[in-house]
Amino acid sequence: MMVNRDNIVDTAKIDEAQVQEVVTRVRQIEAEVSRVMVGQGEVIRQILLTLMAGGHALLEGVPGLGKTLLVRTLGRALGLKFARIQFTPDLMPADIIGTNIMTETDQGRGFKFQAGAVFANLVLADEINRATPKTQSALLEAMQERTVSVAGVTRPLPAPFFVLATQNPLEMEGTYPLPEAQMDRFLFKVQVDFPGEADLRDILLRTTVHGETEVNQVADAADLAGLIKTATAVPAAGHVTDYIIRLILATHPERPEASERVRKYVRYGASPRGGQAILLTARIRALLEGRFNVAFEDVEAVALPALRHRFFLNFEGEAEGITGDILIKELLESVPKAGGVK
Repeated sequence: MMVNRDNIVDTAKIDEAQVQEVVTRVRQIEAEVSRVMVGQGEVIRQILLTLMAGGHALLEGVPGLGKTLLVRTLGRALGLKFARIQFTPDLMPADIIGTNIMTETDQGRGFKFQAGAVFANLVLADEINRATPKTQSALLEAMQERTVSVAGVTRPLPAPFFVLATQNPLEMEGTYPLPEAQMDRFLFKVQVDFPGEADLRDILLRTTVHGETEVNQVADAADLAGLIKTATAVPAAGHVTDYIIRLILATHPERPEASERVRKYVRYGASPRGGQAILLTARIRALLEGRFNVAFEDVEAVALPALRHRFFLNFEGEAEGITGDILIKELLESVPKAGGVK
């Protein structure tokens, strides 16, 4: 049975002044961060899309590309309480979420909870794949529930709460692949590429002189909450939503929508969270582009960072050098934009 939802009307109304405020504020944030981060405009945009969707981002790239600097700069521009956790093989879960310690008080000895670094608005999990899986998993509850549980007591984390994690490529020595369940908690996986010649020259000239570029705060937590509320109200037509659904179904090798290469190389495809990530961030991108509804180009622009970490290849795919990015690009070209969902 074909399902057609093109005629469903989204009743959310978007005030034009609110839209202009969102666009202006985001442009200010991007401009401020770009004063420090050279040649990473698309990376900055993808991280802002993640934050405005209320999600977490995983940044991957070789050491020295400024991933840590980018997150720290973003925290300053947004005026958020910032905390950095440097992941190492000997890091323990209690170092992240906190623990109960024995203290002396006027009433005698007693236990007091000492909060870990995760109690912040913007948490930089630096080189997350250098810690053991046990420690990596300590972030799972925090990322999904915005709470942590210690000694049977559940404590809420500050609002807003975002995790921006960096990792080195998994084939590098001394790294531990993130478990699939935790990978799926990241809304976006952002690829930080090596800069081109012109950008590299600019980086060298900016960073080898005395003094550090000062970052001005151009927004705060309340502003960010307003941006999130306005951006997520952008309507998406039924045929665009159906296209997203077909994309997700086409990533699963057992589905009839899957291509021959997906059936050959993919162990299992994207979860429903992948579809949620695409639709949420496509709404926000449409708004930032000055449109009041989601277009196919918005879906195509966010599909790679939303799905690349939700593609799990089999041994044959890995051996032949196939990547999630390659297959996603093929699906964007082959999955039909017209038609309903069966």
